[in-house]
Amino acid sequence: MQKIVYWLKCFNEWLAIAAGTLLLLSVLVTLFDIIARRFGTSMGGTDELSGYAMAISTSWGISYALTCMAHVRIDLLRARRGLKGQAVFDTIAILALASTAIVVAYRVWPVFAKTIKFGSTANTTLETPLWIPQSLWMMGWMWFAVSASIIAIATLMALFSGKFEQVNSIAGVGGGR
Repeated sequence: MQKIVYWLKCFNEWLAIAAGTLLLLSVLVTLFDIIARRFGTSMGGTDELSGYAMAISTSWGISYALTCMAHVRIDLLRARRGLKGQAVFDTIAILALASTAIVVAYRVWPVFAKTIKFGSTANTTLETPLWIPQSLWMMGWMWFAVSASIIAIATLMALFSGKFEQVNSIAGVGGGR
């Protein structure tokens, strides 16, 4: 299971680079549009495109934050426990996060399904078919749910095997890379 978690961390690192690249491209397009306005022209729709870039990069980037354990966690009680107690709190935290990720991924589907059903487009000058950004956004949330579930399973396996240090390295506050 450790190899799977390691692979997941590496893969999510590449996804974070892709998400960051998308944000960088969004900044460059916005910058180009601002400069073009000085010369009396505009691309138009940069606010819409940057909104899509933000939503897509966020949904994919949170998986990287997960594997680096960069999500915010209040660990007042955890810090006062021994290794076994910390492992229990880490397991509870990752199970709560995985459960939340699964619920969000599940709830994203109806939004996407309605978009497909009605052939929805953005109410802007670009009239972007919404299935395009929403499909990328939805896949990001689904990947987050998969990533969180894999880490939760690995954490449970380590906890039940009595490998409390391994629990910390997978899902602990100091876990990740």
